[in-house]
Amino acid sequence: MTKQALLIIDVQNCMFNPVEPVFNSDTILTHLANLIDRARTAQTEVIYIQHNGPSGAPHEPGEPGWEIHPKIAPLPNELVIQKTTPDSFYQTDLKEELMKRGIDQLVTAGIQTDYCVDTTCRRASSEGYKVILVQDAHSTWGNESLTAEQIISHHNQVLGNWFADVKPTEAVQFQ
Repeated sequence: MTKQALLIIDVQNCMFNPVEPVFNSDTILTHLANLIDRARTAQTEVIYIQHNGPSGAPHEPGEPGWEIHPKIAPLPNELVIQKTTPDSFYQTDLKEELMKRGIDQLVTAGIQTDYCVDTTCRRASSEGYKVILVQDAHSTWGNESLTAEQIISHHNQVLGNWFADVKPTEAVQFQ
């Protein structure tokens, strides 16, 4: 039997800076809150990943931008994994915690599509986890070459071709 966890990646205050917030920020928070509520109702574990930036960065540990966004904040009993690279598994205890809990499927969502979400989905797949990427619950910023929308669409397609089952928020079922 499959045992799931909802993995919320790097949804921290600094990602919602009013000057340049992550693409589709309000919608992303709404979808994430919906997923978290449904996971908790189904008694599916919600695990948060929190990126620790270097000194002076907006996501420097202890700074206001580092905090997980209050609209989707963890409950006191929910696991928060600290990381310093785009890979949520690298030099963290994520794999050990998943093994301890018997989790073999990760429902992934969060920020930043083209870095931490992408790397974590690929690594989870390589580690043998079944991965669901929530197609409308991850986001990024555009760059010189592509809009945020194009980056998100591209990653949904690429990750869905090999590393994850890509589903919209409303199609995700928690067990």
